[in-house]
Amino acid sequence: MSALLSVGDLHVSYGKIEAVTGVSFDMQAGQIVTVIGPNGAGKTTLLAALMGLLPSKGESRYQQQDLRPLSTEQRVRRGICLVPERRELFTEMTVEDNLILGAYTRWRDRAAWQRDLAEVYARFSRLAERKKQLAGTLSGGERQMLALGRALMAKPRLLLLDEPSLGLAPLIVREIFRIVIGLRELGVSILLVEQNARAALETADYAYVLETGSIVLSGPARDLIRDPRVIASYLGGKVE
Repeated sequence: MSALLSVGDLHVSYGKIEAVTGVSFDMQAGQIVTVIGPNGAGKTTLLAALMGLLPSKGESRYQQQDLRPLSTEQRVRRGICLVPERRELFTEMTVEDNLILGAYTRWRDRAAWQRDLAEVYARFSRLAERKKQLAGTLSGGERQMLALGRALMAKPRLLLLDEPSLGLAPLIVREIFRIVIGLRELGVSILLVEQNARAALETADYAYVLETGSIVLSGPARDLIRDPRVIASYLGGKVE
């Protein structure tokens, strides 16, 4: 079975500083794959390169198509969508207007995106209750739900999630990760970048550990969560 996303020997640099060094991985349709690692490991840079926001060297293929010639907008139209670390909502616009903007690539098909809007409200009842509020008045958890809902309005097949738990209380983190698992039921594959290693490994099917721009460990998430090296470095435990 061919991979949904295949990355080979990917390099991303900021000037002379290489932030991602020779990263290679595959993910299948229907998978939740996580990339964990410390601050500055290159996780956000990796997602930005896959979204076409940063230039890169190496191979990246989506549905067997070379991504390199495609602009960010073309990647969105092909079904790739990024939920960035800082959400990047339009805080002076209403919740509903933010959601509708997520469907900008399908603007002419009004009936379709209106159906999708109703589905987002059904999935995120708090957004429905606050649809006329300004996005800037939402709580942290509600903002993350809005960012996810806006991404779903683009009808993604591959969702790139950058630190969805950032700055959220533990109870809200659990709710966000339940939502992430639920998105797979919609046929969305998810590449999840997270510092909350435990939550990420409990959610994902497969995992990669990225340190100083390189993959140093990989395997099924259920195995990595028991790996002594991961426990010692990321889960706050002691190696026996």
